[in-house]
Amino acid sequence: MKVATPPPSVLQQSRRAGGDLSNELVRHFLIECTQKGVRLKGCPNEPYFGSLTALVCQHSITPLALPCKLIIPDRDPLEDVVESTSNSVTNSAAELLKQGAACNVWFLGSVEMESLTGIQAVQKATTRTLASDPLPTSTVVHFKVSSQGITLTDNQRRLFFRRHYPVNMVIYCALDPQDRKWKKDGCPAKIFGFVARKTGNSMDNVCHLFAEHDPEQPASAIVNFVSKVMIGSQKSK
Repeated sequence: MKVATPPPSVLQQSRRAGGDLSNELVRHFLIECTQKGVRLKGCPNEPYFGSLTALVCQHSITPLALPCKLIIPDRDPLEDVVESTSNSVTNSAAELLKQGAACNVWFLGSVEMESLTGIQAVQKATTRTLASDPLPTSTVVHFKVSSQGITLTDNQRRLFFRRHYPVNMVIYCALDPQDRKWKKDGCPAKIFGFVARKTGNSMDNVCHLFAEHDPEQPASAIVNFVSKVMIGSQKSK
């Protein structure tokens, strides 16, 4: 990919050597294929994607480990048809949502927030949950994001079978702003949550809290997908 300026480390080396910086404006990244999907090689904070199209679309919305977002051409150079960049991003998000994204996470519980939303809701729900005595029992659930919303499936049916939160009911998603961790089997995991309107009452909100289960599917990637792809697509309509 072509970047506006080389990485800081390359800049320092080139200044010392007196090299030509124009040769450093194209950066190379390897994409590895695994049984779990495709992702950028050597970038542990990158999630796995089900297809190359999904990887490209996601990185056109948020850069993740790349130095900047990918720009997807909004027209065929051979055709005299021009579309706006906003339409290109919207189409990319719509395409990504069609494929959806899913992974396993720890479900920590749900906390009623009344009318509170935003980062304060996630922070308050985390504080209440971690202050519980005894701590809630975390359960592995399948977390799926699509154009329809968020679907949670408790495959072992310990707490529930399936819960669905329509896209128009999900209003916010974020990591715990205090970066507190959920410890499971001695391993700390990042906490995140999404705020949804309470069923049957559009004025009250509930914050549903989770912790990352698989280090290869980091909480930051889940939050980015929900916030910038799912919620972002809904706001752009």
